[in-house]
Amino acid sequence: MGLFSKAAFYTTVNHLRDLPLHGGREVAFAGRSNAGKSSAINALANHTRLAYTSKTPGRTQHLNYFSLGNNSFLVDLPGYGYAKVPPDVQQHWEGLLSEYLQTREALCGLVIIMDARHPLTALDEQMLDWFASTGKPVHVLLTKSDKLSRQQATMTLNRVKLYLTEHFPHCSVQLFSSLKKSGADEAEAVIGDWLDAGRQEKNALG
Repeated sequence: MGLFSKAAFYTTVNHLRDLPLHGGREVAFAGRSNAGKSSAINALANHTRLAYTSKTPGRTQHLNYFSLGNNSFLVDLPGYGYAKVPPDVQQHWEGLLSEYLQTREALCGLVIIMDARHPLTALDEQMLDWFASTGKPVHVLLTKSDKLSRQQATMTLNRVKLYLTEHFPHCSVQLFSSLKKSGADEAEAVIGDWLDAGRQEKNALG
């Protein structure tokens, strides 16, 4: 049974004051609105409709919690880079995102979804900057890698890896395809290690 096999919707949050006090561990998923975040979550969970996929970017407007069992949670964050939302809504999301990422104690790591054809956009870098101060790990999924040739995908992976090593050394990166379900085992192993490490740390503290 995989880490995400028992994933089930838990709650949705639009204000920091409503964040659940579950006492467990969380891993958050973030990404540009059309980078394939929902598809990646669905592929990991082997579930076609767990996270809502839409042809209209920016439909995930809240922090959506999914229980993974064992008091572990996946948090689907609002997509960034949305063009068709009012400025006040966009400002609310940005405030919610940055404060959640920087202050949420239960959060033990961040998965950032980037389109392998257009990685490291200015907004991706802003997300990395927001999270860097926490010292917590980041794992980048270069999605839609099936749309690149093997050579192109390898070159992109190496380029992103080099950039992250220089600027964000707490980050790891891999290729991922929701369509072909390639890279799912690697992603699950990274996330599983985060959740286990967080749980062991908590047990050690009593």
